[in-house]
Amino acid sequence: MTARYDGASAIEQGTLRTAIGCTGTGLHGGQKISMTLHPAAPNTGIVFRRTDARGALIPATWKHVVDTRLCSVIANADGVRVGTIEHLMAALAGAGIDNLRIDIDGPEVPAMDGSSAPFTAMIERAGIARQGIARRAIQVLKPIAVVEGAARAELEPADLFTVSCEIDFDNPAVNRQARTVTLMNGAFKSELCRARTFGFEHEVEQLRKMGLAKGGSLENAIVIGRDRILNEDGLRYDDEFVRHKILDCVGDLYLAGGPILGHFRGHRSGHALNHKVLTALFADPSAWRAVPLSKRRVRPAKASALRLAPAAR
Repeated sequence: MTARYDGASAIEQGTLRTAIGCTGTGLHGGQKISMTLHPAAPNTGIVFRRTDARGALIPATWKHVVDTRLCSVIANADGVRVGTIEHLMAALAGAGIDNLRIDIDGPEVPAMDGSSAPFTAMIERAGIARQGIARRAIQVLKPIAVVEGAARAELEPADLFTVSCEIDFDNPAVNRQARTVTLMNGAFKSELCRARTFGFEHEVEQLRKMGLAKGGSLENAIVIGRDRILNEDGLRYDDEFVRHKILDCVGDLYLAGGPILGHFRGHRSGHALNHKVLTALFADPSAWRAVPLSKRRVRPAKASALRLAPAAR
C-alpha cells in the first residue's frame, strides 16, 4: 500500500517503497558524503549504517545521542558516530517513516540546502509504503520541563503533536519570533520543510576553530550579518528562523522512537535542551506510555489525526 506525504495521518508503520540516495557536503565536517535510504522491515526503527566503518550500525534514538553542539550526533557502543541527523529525522517524522536503514559513507548527514526539503523530495520520489502494523506513539501523561538560564523546553499532554517555539536574538535581522505548528494535514511539508539552518557571520571563525561549520556556506545556510541577511535570495519565509527551530525540534524529538502525542514548548531552546527534555521524560515512568494509534475525525479540518486506539485508553 502506498501513502501520501503526511505522517499525521499514518496509523500503520511506514517505510520507503524503494531505495533512494543523494550526495552532498557535511555542514560541520565539510566532507563529501553519499547516503542511501533503504526500505526496512516493520519494527526495525531508523538505523544508520556506516559503510566506511565496517558497516557499523547506529540506531537513531535518544539513548544514542552523544553530542548536541549545534547539531544532534548519535553513536554506537564502539564510538562510531553520525552527526547533523536532525533535518533528515524531521523529514522522516513528517512523512511517518518508522523503519529505514540509512547507508552513509561518512560521519555526517549531507547538509544539502540546509533544510529538510531535499529529503522530503527524496522520500516522495521513493514512495511511502504502509506496513500493516500499528505505529507506536509516545503519549505524554504529565508536564516535564528543563530550564537552563533563560532557555526552557517542556512537554505537556496533548492529543496531537504540536510544537511551539520562541526565539529572541539581539540582531535586527532576527529579533523575536514565535510560532506554533501542529503536525497534521501535511503541515510539515507546507509550513516547515523549506526552512533553512542559520548562523551569524561574526561566529563563523570561532566555529571553525572548534571544528564546526567547515562545510557551511550561503548555499546551505542563512548567514546573518550585523543588521541584514547576506544571502542574495533572501528568506523563504518572513519567520524562517523560528520555523527552522521548530523543524529541528521535530527531528530531535523523533529520536523518541515514534511520534509524540504531546505539546512541546521551547523558549530559546536548542538541540541540547531538546535532548534533555526527552531524557527527563523517559526517566519518569509516570510521565509517558507507549500506545498504538487509530483515526478520528478532527473538526473543522476534514483530515485524519492521531489518537489513542480504544484498547490503549
